[in-house]
Amino acid sequence: MGFFEKLKNGLSKTKHSFDEKINAVFSNFRKVDEDLLEELEEALIMSDMGMDTSVKIINELRDRIKKEKIEDEEAVRQALREEMVKMLKIEDGNLKLETPLSVILVVGVNGVGKTTSIGKIANRLKNDGKKVVIAAADTFRAAAVEQLQIWADRAGCEMVRRKEGSDPASVVFDAIKVAKQNNADVLICDTAGRLHNKKYLMDELAKINKVIDKELSDCSKETLLVIDGTTGQNAISQVKAFKETAPITGIILTKLDGTAKGGVIVGIVEENKIPVKFIGVGEQIDDMEVFSPEDFVKAII
Repeated sequence: MGFFEKLKNGLSKTKHSFDEKINAVFSNFRKVDEDLLEELEEALIMSDMGMDTSVKIINELRDRIKKEKIEDEEAVRQALREEMVKMLKIEDGNLKLETPLSVILVVGVNGVGKTTSIGKIANRLKNDGKKVVIAAADTFRAAAVEQLQIWADRAGCEMVRRKEGSDPASVVFDAIKVAKQNNADVLICDTAGRLHNKKYLMDELAKINKVIDKELSDCSKETLLVIDGTTGQNAISQVKAFKETAPITGIILTKLDGTAKGGVIVGIVEENKIPVKFIGVGEQIDDMEVFSPEDFVKAII
């Protein structure tokens, strides 16, 4: 299955939800007017984009309709697609891995798919010809290290681990040493996901970052937040909470194949000004796609 087909299949529930709501709006109107725009705004809100984001899209659409004298349904749809793409395209979504050894810190609450995302990203990087080492620094959650080991083995990457309850920063320190010895290109660090105790999480991330800054000064570093797409609007508040504890550079959205709430991506990007870097649309090791705003919008509308 090609890239776009896989994406389209993975987003089928979101697409069905979007199309149903938007088609219902257009079937009730014969002309492009304020009533149509109000109904479209409501359809976007109901598609988990969030109130502020939906209002902003419709305001942009209203301006374009006036300026370009848009009068037919397909032209309105196309303008809607373009406004959504514009909102999602805040910067180049590629990973910034520019130094000989670069680091990816992966954060997120428990249960969002952090472990599987690390395995899938490691697999992608390895297939791109990069040597990857994984640091199992989520040392407090029962079985977290064992789960990560399974995914590291599937991806064919070395993993550095210590026994449960070890200091996460010391695991990262050991992993940096191994990555240097093995001339690795990328070190991916798992981290604990205790959002209910933000102070603890912040302290832990600060210690890990301190080790990285000391041992790999001036390395390229990405801090990726994993968000479960099925949580809809809750995902937006999770991003806001994590932004307070870590300098998030990108978002990984998971479980999109199991939800009709994929529209939340637009709200997340618009409200937080953080790009989505990957989206997960399946359970297999190669079901993690680099996020493309154009392909995403095309797949759902």
